[in-house]
This record gives sequence, C-alpha cells and structure tokens, in this order.
Amino acid sequence: MNLSKLQRATINKKRMASKYINITLKIWRQKNTNAKGGLETYSLNQVSTDSSFLEMLDQLNEQLINEQKEPIAFDHDCREGICGMCSLYINGRAHGPETGTTTCQLHMRSFKDGDTIYVEPWRSRAFPIIKDLVVDRSAFDRIQQAGGFVSVNTSGRTMDANAIPIPKADADKAFEAAACIGCGACVATCKNGSAMLFVGAKVSQYALLPQGKVEAKDRVLNMVRQMDEEGFGNCTNTGACEVECPKGISLENIARMNREFLTSSLLSEK
Repeated sequence: MNLSKLQRATINKKRMASKYINITLKIWRQKNTNAKGGLETYSLNQVSTDSSFLEMLDQLNEQLINEQKEPIAFDHDCREGICGMCSLYINGRAHGPETGTTTCQLHMRSFKDGDTIYVEPWRSRAFPIIKDLVVDRSAFDRIQQAGGFVSVNTSGRTMDANAIPIPKADADKAFEAAACIGCGACVATCKNGSAMLFVGAKVSQYALLPQGKVEAKDRVLNMVRQMDEEGFGNCTNTGACEVECPKGISLENIARMNREFLTSSLLSEK
C-alpha cells in the first residue's frame, strides 16, 4: 500500500506518541517499622511503555533526587522474575495486573496515559515494613531453615545425579513445586495472611523425591510449627494465593502438605 508523506508522518507521530505516557503515582511512604505511614502522590511524565515497572520507579527516584527529595525505597535484585525480591502491591493486586508475572517483569505498556497507579508494600503481620515499599520477609528464611533441606554426606563420595531412578510424573511435580521463588505474593493476597502455599511448595518438592523421604516426618512438623510461630494465618481454601502466584504454584501442594502433616503427626504419637 502506497502512503503519502503526510500519512506516513501522521502514523509515525501516533506511534511515537503511544510510546510515552504520563501517570500519577500514589505510593506508600513509611520511615520505619514503628512510624506511621501514608500514601503520597507523585506525577511522572514521559514514561516509556517499553520500560519495566521497576525502571519506572528508578525514573521517579531520579526525579526526586534532582528535586532534593528522599528517593523511594523498594526491593529488587535479579529483575528477571527469579529472585522474588520485587514484591509490590500494585492497584490492589500482588505484582500488578498481569497474571503469572512478577513486578520486575511487568511493563508500563500494561497501563494507559493518565492512569493513577497505587503502589503499596506487602500487608502481613509476619512481613513488617522496613521502609517505604521494603518489607522484612526473613520469616520465610526461618521456615526454610526449620526443615526445607535434605541432609547429605558428600565427604568425597558424591552420588551421580542419575543414580536414583525417579518416575517422571513425580519429578515433574517436584520441579513445579520447586519453582516457588518465595516472593510472598500468596501471603499478601490471602485474607488470612497464610503462608501455606509457600510451605506446601517447599514440603512437596522434597516429599515427592526419594532424597526427601528420610527426613519427611521431621521436616513437615518443624516447618509448620515455625510457620505458626512466625504469625502467619491459616488456610481457608479461598484459592486467591494460586491465582496471584507468579509461578503458578498449585493448591495441590497445600493438600499434599496436609497429608504429610497428618501422617507425621500420627507417627510421632506412636
């Protein structure tokens, strides 16, 4: 199709115009755990729709620094959807409007020119706010330390990875459970602040494999006990955690953890 110079210029102008948006941000600011926090409003112009959500926050922080204001504290690390650090509540949803996406994988093309975007930290008693959008998720670390591992003697006699035959169905399920990145979206989304999807995933990835069978009884009892001590709520099977999980961890893992817990509890009473 032949286009005139004017038509091509008009199309190019529209394309260029669609690449940048102006937005209003309402971001939670809080100096520390004990301070009173609140939403503050910021205007940000010329945001590229090709930039990620975290790059947009970088742009905002640059603007704040140039204005001699304190930048916004937010967590990030890999920016590839692997580490689980970029945990933000965006417009009332964990990690934002896209499904199966972490905050760092969310791009500004998901928003429109003139949008008002609300950005908040995770809301959970077990995840106290450190500053602004940064929360302390060390509760997850302590749950892992309570039993999320296998004890292996590797004193110069490391076994070959393929020495133990494992059914593919079990290996696939264990791999899917191990995909959990520990971001905490399940806790932030759950009305009860439950961490059972996270713990269920960690229990399942070992319960399905021969290497995890030896310590299975102690593992589930210790991890569930630590979860309760950290102040997480209980599961009422609303399923919100599975919907918002960026890695699609299934509720089947919670059912498997409950079976493991019941079996281990009965065995420990004997």
